Amino acid sequence: MINLTPGPDMLYLMAKSASGGRREGLAAGAGLWCGAMVHVLAAALGLSAIVMASASAFTIIKVVGALYLFHLGVQAIRSAGSQFQPPTAGVRSTGAWGAFRQGVLVDLLNPKTALFFMAFLPQFVRPDAGPVATQLLLLGTLTVAVAIPIEIAIILGSARLSSWLRRRQRLAQWMDRLMGTVFIALGARLLAISR
Repeated sequence: MINLTPGPDMLYLMAKSASGGRREGLAAGAGLWCGAMVHVLAAALGLSAIVMASASAFTIIKVVGALYLFHLGVQAIRSAGSQFQPPTAGVRSTGAWGAFRQGVLVDLLNPKTALFFMAFLPQFVRPDAGPVATQLLLLGTLTVAVAIPIEIAIILGSARLSSWLRRRQRLAQWMDRLMGTVFIALGARLLAISR
């Protein structure tokens, strides 16, 4: 159920798949999953607890993450529908590697992900079932693994929708504006999060 709940990762995947097609969408997904695994490792090693306990570390991550989402939003709004067009000499696609890097950054710079793993996973840890760090690592890995097929379905559906939008330039312009607005709103929402 958690993986079916719309959030920044899901909206980012939809936007990248719609603008860059299946290949960029899958690369962005792989980036998100790698970023999530960094959060899982941090939670298992206790680093997330340190970041959550430090007001300045939390604020820095939150502000950098929000600025990055603002940047993605402004890029989408300025593209005027070109994100839905196949790459040409005048329009530069981020490519699979760029989408992967963006995915990693989107996930790493979202303190809500760290907070999720720190708040959600410990509820399922049993002191008598072995080392806590190992249990957290296993539970976090399973959470990411369950998300992958759901997010792949979202990527494939969004990529298919984008091919339909490519034939409708005016609608593509409005979709870019909508995606840009969503990214900016997610950035604003991220700034509003308190420890």
